[in-house]
Amino acid sequence: QVQLVESGGGLVQAGGSLRLSCAASGRTFSAFSSYAMGWFRQAPGKEREFVAAISWSGGSTYYADYVKGRFTISRDNAKNTVYLQMNSLKPEDTAVYYCATPKSPYGMGSYVLPTWYDYWGQGTQVTVSS
Repeated sequence: QVQLVESGGGLVQAGGSLRLSCAASGRTFSAFSSYAMGWFRQAPGKEREFVAAISWSGGSTYYADYVKGRFTISRDNAKNTVYLQMNSLKPEDTAVYYCATPKSPYGMGSYVLPTWYDYWGQGTQVTVSS
């Protein structure tokens, strides 16, 4: 069983920055580095939406248009952790942010779809004030 724990959320003013972390357990170091990771967010009354994803090797990254150029996803396989650096935050970025990972190693599949992922964290709240 894989457990994902997000941290780093909080309240920030528009234009500010936050760095989210997602620590994975239940997979060995070699296993963690075999799985893609994704970040999603969900605002009140809205569906969960894709934010960013990173391939198992870290060599490929993918972003939603609304965060491209502002957010950066990265991973440290030695620490079983994936990060989301968020800069130039806007009030519309306010949401609960979740990290996720699939059961199947390698590949990216339908990384923009929540249904492609099997394990989810509990989420961390990000609030951006205007």
